[in-house]
Amino acid sequence: MAARCQGRFYMRRFLFFCFVVLAVGQPGLRADVFRFGYTTGEKYRIVSQVHESVSVNGQFSHESDILDRIAVTVTDTRADSGNHDVLYQTSEKASGSQDAYDWSEEYPSRFWRDGRGAFTIDPSYFMPMVRNVPLFPEGDVRPGDTWTAPGSEVHDFRTNFGIMKPFGFPITVTYTYTGNEDREGTSCAVFAIGYEIFHRVDAAPEGEARMYPVRVAGYSKQKLWWDLAGKRPLFDAESFDFLFTFNTGDEVEYKGESEGRLIAAAPLDKPRIAGEIQKQLDAQQIPGVTVAPSAEGVTITLENVNFPPNSDTLLPPEQDKLRRIAEILKKYPERDIAVTGFTARAQGYTEEDYQALSEKRARAAASFLLSQGARQADRITARGMGAGSPIGDNSTEAGRSKNRRVEITILEN
Repeated sequence: MAARCQGRFYMRRFLFFCFVVLAVGQPGLRADVFRFGYTTGEKYRIVSQVHESVSVNGQFSHESDILDRIAVTVTDTRADSGNHDVLYQTSEKASGSQDAYDWSEEYPSRFWRDGRGAFTIDPSYFMPMVRNVPLFPEGDVRPGDTWTAPGSEVHDFRTNFGIMKPFGFPITVTYTYTGNEDREGTSCAVFAIGYEIFHRVDAAPEGEARMYPVRVAGYSKQKLWWDLAGKRPLFDAESFDFLFTFNTGDEVEYKGESEGRLIAAAPLDKPRIAGEIQKQLDAQQIPGVTVAPSAEGVTITLENVNFPPNSDTLLPPEQDKLRRIAEILKKYPERDIAVTGFTARAQGYTEEDYQALSEKRARAAASFLLSQGARQADRITARGMGAGSPIGDNSTEAGRSKNRRVEITILEN
């Protein structure tokens, strides 16, 4: 379930989780032992796209396109297990829209995962949503072999239903090693993964939930392609249909498809990239623009971004800045981009006003970059931070001009 999204329902499918698979034996042999492998310090990300239709009480509600980015760092290894530090970021837009995705929610998570794929995770974490999937058997697996193993799903029902703890239920998952095939020129092992669920909730959750699920029914069907030479997943596809029945008698159905891909990129040389971009900014004499390494990557900051009062329409001078910055961004095509909007404080406005205006302005800047071909829509997100992160003194015009800014970050992971 979404935590924001203006009160609408949707369910994120984080099924394609990063890991490396170690196949003992040579591709083409009749039997393999599949195990996860982890290396301390390795970083990678997964990009997943979900197209979802939501119905409430049998009536169509809406469709959404959801973009999930999952940044993973393996911080430690122990025996056959890896300790994972993961940030899940989700963004959304109306189905079929050509605009940038609007940033929605972030979920940090930490857990151990062993060689077979079993999690050790504190129950307070909301992500990953699907756990212990896949879970490999102890011994050999031959093409055509089928096995079952336990797993679980966890959902975030805080905002929509007031359920403050992760809502989880068990699943029994069926696996089939269907054989090997080429995928985009890469030799892969292929697994079919699926489960059906009919789960009754025995008791109401703790707290004062407005409504809560009493029954969950549905299915998930997945296909995983494993890069045999690279010893890691290449691609995942899923179809799903879940129906939640609540204590009020209301029913919410989520139905859709998702695709996910692991992306491994070399570490971003932040000082070098920032230096290169600074030279380009200096050469073009773009006013009010700076660049610096940041926690997320390399951030280009446009200060004193001018809009008409209470508007998200970009004025011609700002369009000119963004047009030239778009050409710089095209020189670093392998990295995704986040566009973040900020506002200055002024009398007569609420925090909600600041937040809404910063989101609109970030979206306007991201959409303009899209129009200039800086990135495709699935590689840029827009988010607003309101007036809560000033870099200047809001009591002076000079300070307010610094706070009216847009940050464009070339993301490391």
